[in-house]
Amino acid sequence: MNLAALIVAAGGGTRAGGSTPKQYRLLAGKPVLRWSVEALRQAGVERIAAAIGARQTEIARQAAGEGVAFVEGGPTRTASVRAGLAALGPADIILIHDAARPGLAPGLVRSLVQTLEEGFGGAAPALRLLDSLRRVDAGNRMIGEVEREDLVRVQTPQAFRGEVIRAAYAALPADAAVSDDLAVARAAGAAIKLIAGDVRLMKLTYEEDFAVLERLMGDVRVTCVGSGFDAHRFGPGEQVKLCGVRIAHDKGLLGHSDADAGWHALVDAILGALGEGDIGAHFPPSDPQWKDANSETFLRYAAALAAKAGASIIHVDITLICERPKIAPHREAMRVRTAEVLGLPLTHVSVKATTTEQMGFTGRGEGLAAQATATLSRPA
Repeated sequence: MNLAALIVAAGGGTRAGGSTPKQYRLLAGKPVLRWSVEALRQAGVERIAAAIGARQTEIARQAAGEGVAFVEGGPTRTASVRAGLAALGPADIILIHDAARPGLAPGLVRSLVQTLEEGFGGAAPALRLLDSLRRVDAGNRMIGEVEREDLVRVQTPQAFRGEVIRAAYAALPADAAVSDDLAVARAAGAAIKLIAGDVRLMKLTYEEDFAVLERLMGDVRVTCVGSGFDAHRFGPGEQVKLCGVRIAHDKGLLGHSDADAGWHALVDAILGALGEGDIGAHFPPSDPQWKDANSETFLRYAAALAAKAGASIIHVDITLICERPKIAPHREAMRVRTAEVLGLPLTHVSVKATTTEQMGFTGRGEGLAAQATATLSRPA
């Protein structure tokens, strides 16, 4: 099932103030438009188009980054969506999103797609109303109450089966201007389901909204834990290397690289927390360039990958499983080396050891094993 997205970014954004339309201004150091582009890509959206204002192609390209197609929008949101759908081309699922809602999380996109897979023609995030509602006249005098029990605040992206939203817009009168795409789909008879929205999807409208959203987006992170395991058999040699520390031993460890099982398990744990596969996918043993490679290279690579994803490694825990060599005399040196490579406080690095009571391949002295966990804090 292929995904495509249209970002509606053709508005003037005059209520937000300033000479630059709000969709191209910086939010937490990044253009507003790019926040949505990156979230959609992380969620697996393959094609992205943006409906923009006249003569905005260059500023839009700088704000969005590479790989986004641009089309000139129309005088209304409805006209802009029509133009954008024509430029986007066919797709199984189409998401239509307002550029002025940059607080999009990839997980919400995946939830919308899952809802469509349940058989609905359209889906969108929505928030319950918490405040009481009153009706007022032109002079702002209260003239009545409005029941809020069945009312919600609808957000974007609004997701649709491709054939549903295209048929709905084809049936819409050419001069129609509707509030959003759910209204178009529902008028055409589509079944719509609303899912839980996100406060970070607030719409940037006024100048003060930028500061509010920066605080919301900056504080929301999730904790991810990854696990790793590695084992190497013993062979000829006079030392082993574990967690970056060389230990004299009557045997060596066999492996394509330096066979540092402790750090190999830790690399897999970090990659696991990032959802980035395993060490073999990044450093295949079939590649001769990794022959006898120092495992510090692998660990620094995993740490850099975490940093690129905006994640922070906050704690690691390594368990070495062997009868010999004895780990206790070298445990603190291993903690220090691991902390140095990852840039962590020593108190955030744990190295410990255990035996298998002479059972199994480690108990028979045929090799040793290691398992590790890595705890990361990353953007939601």
